[in-house]
Amino acid sequence: MNIFEAIFLGIIQGLTEFLPISSTGHLTVAGKLMHVISNQHPEEWTAFMAVIQLGTLLAVIIYFWNDIIQIVTDFLHYNVKERVKFSEQNLNSRMGWLIIVGSIPVGLIGLSLKKIIEGTLTKDLYVIATSLIVLAIILAIAEKTAKFKKEMKDITLKDAFIVGIAQCFALFPGSSRSGTTITGGLFLGMNRETAARFSFLLSIPAVLASGLLELYESLKFLNTSMTINLIVATAAAAIFGYLSIDFLLRYLKKYSTFVFIYYRVALGIIILVLLSMHIITP
Repeated sequence: MNIFEAIFLGIIQGLTEFLPISSTGHLTVAGKLMHVISNQHPEEWTAFMAVIQLGTLLAVIIYFWNDIIQIVTDFLHYNVKERVKFSEQNLNSRMGWLIIVGSIPVGLIGLSLKKIIEGTLTKDLYVIATSLIVLAIILAIAEKTAKFKKEMKDITLKDAFIVGIAQCFALFPGSSRSGTTITGGLFLGMNRETAARFSFLLSIPAVLASGLLELYESLKFLNTSMTINLIVATAAAAIFGYLSIDFLLRYLKKYSTFVFIYYRVALGIIILVLLSMHIITP
């Protein structure tokens, strides 16, 4: 992988991480076409994807900086300084609990499935194409049945845990972290912007944990060239991730997610066609 390929992959990561279209799917297809994925050492590609996710994490932190500061400050105030019961805490403090509770499922399942996630199965384009199409159908059902009534203040601990379970399905390549969590939010009656906003905030602990873990474990693969590639790819992911967040939140204020549903189905079909023509390998 050269530096230009790294920048290109970072841009793809940034643009697709927060849209419900699967960054892993896009990165893997691009990596296969660019011949930068090693079948002998798939864990290296997993490490690369996880580490550059730290760029999109930085984008979330910068975009929601004021919200994060308020959540942390109020959470500490109501739970450490004053110890107020949950129902009497303000929205920011409750949001801290919602993020914690919502992060539990993916933390437990992610650790238990770590070896599978790092293996070749999760880079299989048949799996990715199927996930793209299946989640598109599920998201379409959510769009058709959602009530779009719940705002951030209406999210309960139960809602957070269910969305957290939905986030676990993002461990399947091609599903999309934002796609699964937004879908879960819509099924629970959240409006689109609320589902997306909660999805982004909920992603922070999971991406931080997986990114730092993979960064530590990828140190054995790093040389000067790989380190530079990771830095530029992560920077590109941060810049384009920020733009992607801003775009999606503005978009969902006015429009549905159907444009992404159609795109997912089309991309899944294209991948299957390319596989059948042996233009790319599974």
